[in-house]
Amino acid sequence: MISPRKSIYAILLPLAVVTLCVMPWIGQKALPWEVITSGTHHTDHSVDALIFWQIRIPRVLLSMLAGMGLSLGGVVFQSIFRNPLATPFTLGIAGGASLGVTVAIFLGIHISLLGISSTAMAALLGALLSIALVYGLARATGKLEPTTMLLTGVAISFFFSSIILLLQYLGDMSDSFRIIHWLMGDLSRANPDSLLQMSPFVISGILITVLLHKELNLLSLNDDLAASYGLQVEKTRMTLFIAVSLMIAGIVTVCGPIGFVGIMVPHVCRLIVGANHRYLIPASLLLGGTFLTLCDTLARSMSASAEVPVGIITALLGGPFFLALLFRKSSV
Repeated sequence: MISPRKSIYAILLPLAVVTLCVMPWIGQKALPWEVITSGTHHTDHSVDALIFWQIRIPRVLLSMLAGMGLSLGGVVFQSIFRNPLATPFTLGIAGGASLGVTVAIFLGIHISLLGISSTAMAALLGALLSIALVYGLARATGKLEPTTMLLTGVAISFFFSSIILLLQYLGDMSDSFRIIHWLMGDLSRANPDSLLQMSPFVISGILITVLLHKELNLLSLNDDLAASYGLQVEKTRMTLFIAVSLMIAGIVTVCGPIGFVGIMVPHVCRLIVGANHRYLIPASLLLGGTFLTLCDTLARSMSASAEVPVGIITALLGGPFFLALLFRKSSV
């Protein structure tokens, strides 16, 4: 007899594979922004093939990886901070990356290093600054309590947001538009290079989390109980925090802050496979990657002349769905 969990994976895994295989073909005809991105203004079959292999396939792979990382980040942060509203961006990682990009655009910095744009470098530096501040300020209070780290991250995020608003107010219209567009989160910058830039962050974050899934189960319950089982609570929490934060930093650097994936997918997966991270982690990876890939396909297929940022799609679809889950849970 097949267990309910295995039957869930029998659905999620083929769904993810089908999504990877089918989504690059959706809207195969060269779209205007893809022709521009490909660096050519012809629309013959060779250009369609170039766009398919150099833009569409990397974009689908990028969205799958980003969705996996964002959903996994939600799983880990909700567990180590024991807060169901914790997301990959709660601790100011997206705020730090956004501040870095805003400063780079405001100062007119246009530098590329090893094929990495100034925007991507600024986003990564801003995210790393946020991680360092959260860790440093939480450590300065003494013991690394989950509540202290969470509140520190929220405070830093609001502080960064105020600086971003100030720079937008002081900047010109073109700079403000570029900043706002980046803050929406989108995958239009996807290419083989961006996929290679993000992959090490996501893969390393996934591997570390999978290896520590038993420790994550203990951390999600109680610090004292975890310590009674011989777990080094602070060390394990910081290992997971830093690994997942770096993973989110790598995603935000390439894709911008794409919200809602990290809060919705983990909750849905808990409903269908339970809270045991042995099953929750793979389910979240599969569903998160599939969800973001489908949302991005919808975003780039809605209009033939313009592309909707995928961050808008995830909010439009995820918001009502999450509210429905909350009402359903409260009525049970």
